Amino acid sequence: MIEIYVFQKRKYRFLFACLGVLFLVLAGRLVYLMIFSSEELSTKALDVEQRERSIKAARGIIYDRNGVVLADNQPVCTISVIYNQVTEPEKVIRLLTEKLSMDEDEVRKKVEKVSSREKIKSNVPKEIADEIREASLAGVKVDEDYRRYYPFGSLASKVLGFTGADNQGILGLESRYDSILKGTDGTILTLTDFRGIEIESAAEERVEPVQGDSLYLSLDYTMQSWAQQAAEKVLKEKQAKSVSVILMNPKNGEIYAMVNVPEYDLNEPYHLLPAYEGGEGSENDKLNNMWRNPLISDSYEPGSTFKIVTATAALEEGKVTPEDTFHCPGYKMVEDRKIRCHKTQGHGAETFREGVMNSCNPVFMEIGARVGAERMLYYYKKLGLYEKTGVDLPGEAGSIMHKLENIGAVELATMSFGQSIQITPLQLLRAVSAVVNGGTLITPHLGVRIVDSTSGENTTLSYETEEGRVSEQTVETMRSLLDAVVSEGTGKNAQVEGYQVGGKTATSEKLPRGTGKYISSFLGFAPSDDPEIMGLLLIDEPTGVYYGGTIAAPVMAEIFQNILPYLDNL
Repeated sequence: MIEIYVFQKRKYRFLFACLGVLFLVLAGRLVYLMIFSSEELSTKALDVEQRERSIKAARGIIYDRNGVVLADNQPVCTISVIYNQVTEPEKVIRLLTEKLSMDEDEVRKKVEKVSSREKIKSNVPKEIADEIREASLAGVKVDEDYRRYYPFGSLASKVLGFTGADNQGILGLESRYDSILKGTDGTILTLTDFRGIEIESAAEERVEPVQGDSLYLSLDYTMQSWAQQAAEKVLKEKQAKSVSVILMNPKNGEIYAMVNVPEYDLNEPYHLLPAYEGGEGSENDKLNNMWRNPLISDSYEPGSTFKIVTATAALEEGKVTPEDTFHCPGYKMVEDRKIRCHKTQGHGAETFREGVMNSCNPVFMEIGARVGAERMLYYYKKLGLYEKTGVDLPGEAGSIMHKLENIGAVELATMSFGQSIQITPLQLLRAVSAVVNGGTLITPHLGVRIVDSTSGENTTLSYETEEGRVSEQTVETMRSLLDAVVSEGTGKNAQVEGYQVGGKTATSEKLPRGTGKYISSFLGFAPSDDPEIMGLLLIDEPTGVYYGGTIAAPVMAEIFQNILPYLDNL
């Protein structure tokens, strides 16, 4: 009996010891969970109890200078599924495959993926989304969204740019002003049980989205349309590679129109135009080429329009007067190089004024030599040719210039008539604006003001200007000389009845030389005695006749014939 008692006593002690150890383990675990892991567990608990869905904010509207809508929003929807809530997966897969025109395997993979929320497709038209919503299948969510919509399709496509699937600006103004246009997304908070299934009786919490601020541009829909129509016409007639036009106020830098045809459809930006299908490179390379804005992103040898800069430098330095005389035999020997004039038989005796009117290369080589390389580069810098223009568009390129130590007599001669240096078209327009606007170096721009979407408050955008870049006397002389180019010289085809137009023609051979490829251009402004508008037109690789005075000047005249009376009535 004693032995049985001792055994039972030991047995109870062992059980009590085991229970004690178990109690200590549980108590320790409880202390760990309550004290050391409380914050982490609280966060996880909230994640389980609350499910957050985003409500996309509408982007701000982009308007032209007169309030015409250039970029708007269309209501669309985003379709998603919540795995734990799907009760009839096969029905969901069939419905979404049919309504969204998607591959069944792709839909199945997303529906069967174990995740808190899986996006099936965004930018779904509202009428299709409504059909999916009406099917009332558990686990299928239809959330409101917006898609960017461009009412005029291809109008100013390489200026406006477009947005991606998430409504973020990708190119052009959409990218440059994305932080202003994008707005603030809202949220929907729903309660779920521990399995992630929404509790039907629980109310949703909703934080409303805030639309992005609106942007008003200097761009004018009417001027842009006229310029684009004229560019498309000459593109077809001359079977050119591309045609570009800028129209700008030379006094304050406001850009009225910026055209680069062929333009692409902003509502279908990934549809490659036939003009860009050929050539080397991947599909992405071709798309990037199609989206590219050559007026700011590509530098080129400007040719004779650059003679405006050379003439300005010579006048400022006192190295020439309009009455100085020159002789053109059709070429000029520079060291061992014979550099020809476009008129191979020569212009003979001529004044500087006539040399400008005739666009005579030997005259400009002579005055370039008089100014010298160091002072010539000084005026390039003074007219902003060593810096980007500061235009409010992404992707602006800079100039390519000779270093002073590398400029010999031949380089100086070719620079004087716009060869062997490269600038962007917008850099040229900015420099010439300073020559004829009274000497002020302006900042070309498109953004004018921002309107707050909630308060309606207006914020006017400001841009830098620098006065005194050209003397008043030189400004008056250059206006007179460039007026003569149009009234009597190579730019006669740019005349517009009832208006004084000044300007300069150019025909520049593309690199490498000898390929027979040219850029024909005309730079014009009006009225010539006090310019209110300046335009630059470039025809890239025209077929047949390629002289700027013959094919580019009349296109600018056609644009000005519409725009100058329009400006008078504003």
